[in-house]
This record gives sequence, C-alpha cells and structure tokens, in this order.
Amino acid sequence: MLENTLIFSLSANKDLANKVASALGMEVSEVSLRRFPSGEIIAEPIETVRDKDVYIIQSTCPPVNENLMELLIFVDSLKRSSAREINVIIPYFGYARQDRKAQARQPITSRLVADLLKVAGVDRVVIVDLHAPQIQGFFSCLVDELTAIPLLGHTIQKDLGVDTSNMVTVSPDHGGVNRARRIAEKLNTPLAIIDKRRTKSGSPEVMNIIGDVKDKDCYIIDDMIDTAGSAVAAAAALKQAGAKTVKIAATHAVLSDPAFERLSHSDFDQILVTDSIPLPSKFNSLNVKVVSLAPMLAAVIKRIQNGEPLSVVYEMYNN
Repeated sequence: MLENTLIFSLSANKDLANKVASALGMEVSEVSLRRFPSGEIIAEPIETVRDKDVYIIQSTCPPVNENLMELLIFVDSLKRSSAREINVIIPYFGYARQDRKAQARQPITSRLVADLLKVAGVDRVVIVDLHAPQIQGFFSCLVDELTAIPLLGHTIQKDLGVDTSNMVTVSPDHGGVNRARRIAEKLNTPLAIIDKRRTKSGSPEVMNIIGDVKDKDCYIIDDMIDTAGSAVAAAAALKQAGAKTVKIAATHAVLSDPAFERLSHSDFDQILVTDSIPLPSKFNSLNVKVVSLAPMLAAVIKRIQNGEPLSVVYEMYNN
C-alpha cells in the first residue's frame, strides 16, 4: 500500500526522515527549498504529487518560526499540486507550552498553530508526546499522538542494561506523574515524585521528594529538556537525598541556552533522549544517548496506509 506514498523532509529532521524512509524501503523525495534575499521562503516538490499520499517529517523546533513557515508553505504547495492526502509528522510540536491563557492578555499559540496547519491544507497530524495531551482538541484535522515512553522504557531496560531491581523512577513534578508511572509499571520499579515550586523569579525550587531514593539508581522521566534548569535542580535534590546515581530520560532534547553549561556541571550520570530534535554536536561531549523514533514512525506510516490501528506499533518494545 506504499506505492502511491511519498515521504518528504524539510530542514528540521533530515536524518530522521532518511531513517524512516530506509525502514520502509523508500527514499526521501526531493524538495526545492529556497530563501530569497528578503528572507522569504519558497518550497515545492521536485516530482509530481498528484493523487499521492504524502508524509512530511518536520519538527517545529528551534529555529521554531523558520521551521513552522517552511512547513506551512510546503503544505500549501502540495495542496495546490493536487496531493491526495497530506500527512504531517511533527516529532516535536513547538508552541505546545502556550496552550492556555496564563495571564489575561496572553495568546493561546498552540491553538493558532493548529488552525494554521488546517488552513494550509493538512489532513492528518502525527505528533510525539505533546507537552499537554489536551492540545489534540485544538486540531480540526485528524490527530494521532504517539508516545516514546515504550521506546524509552525498552532502552533503559535492554539497551542500557540498567539494573531495575535497585531503580526508582522519578517524576520531576506533579504534572509528569502519569508519564513516569508508565515507565515504573513497565520496569516494575517504585515511583518517586519531586514536589517542585517556582520562585517569583521563575527559577525552579525543589521543596521535597516524595518517596525513598536513598542508595537508589534514580531515573527522571520527562517530556523534554529545555534550558535544563528544572532537571539539574531535580538531580541535585536527589543526590542530596542520598541517591546512588541520577539519570534522565526525555523525549525531546530542546536544549536551549544555557542547557549545555548547566548539564556540563550537573549531577547526571547519563542523559537519554530521542531524535525528535537533532542533537547539537557540542552535546556529544556529555554522556548523552540518542535513541531513534524512526522504527516507530515507519510502522505508523505503514499502518496508516493499510488502514490498521496504531496502538500495535508499541508491541515492538515489549520484548
């Protein structure tokens, strides 16, 4: 069912797109992407897309606005070129943290981005680990939210050889408890929670650790690492509470400044992330393990094209 299917990649996830295409026995189709001296962008497919099902792999990661505009413009070109169905795979969905009005005059930008994608011509969006699951409701097109939790759990247990008998799974805050619990249940470990509050300046302040972490191998589970302030503070609190080792697993390595400086001087023994966002080369000097979403995304594309349920894709991480 892939004979009328094309896979495209723009600037954000070229390596990931190549891995996905390779897993499907395909090649990434060529895109003409040009920037004019004025800064404007034009993006168009090189080959015909008429009556084709197309998949675009593009995270809206930094530079967020540049990658978002690339995506919107390319979707418009596909729509005007008579593509049959336009599917956008957004491994990391930028603006997801602007999902509500935290103050009186603030925008809800994640809803705006969802509307822009629909107006541009997107038929289906596939996203991995939204910061807030309710963002799915902002879309008026089809939405499939995937999770990297089974992949991360499998990697922790199998590929990294972690001794789960002495492991404690840690949620970095109350909002991430459900995410951490899924790992804890998969690996059959206790669960600890960091009671975190922010100071008036916005800096995270760890107040208390709920659970026993003394002499334990602690694994923090989060959806993203951005500036790493919260993560580093959590690691320090766990070490202070007597943790033997502290590691972190997160789906999205946003890693905005000053993440590198903070992580370089942190208490983390290891950092595990996916390739939803390309890892900057300077982070190779740290103990960072990157695991690919490509097998899961390839399986999802195949199942969408065959009209099959997507929940089965997680079974590949059960062994």
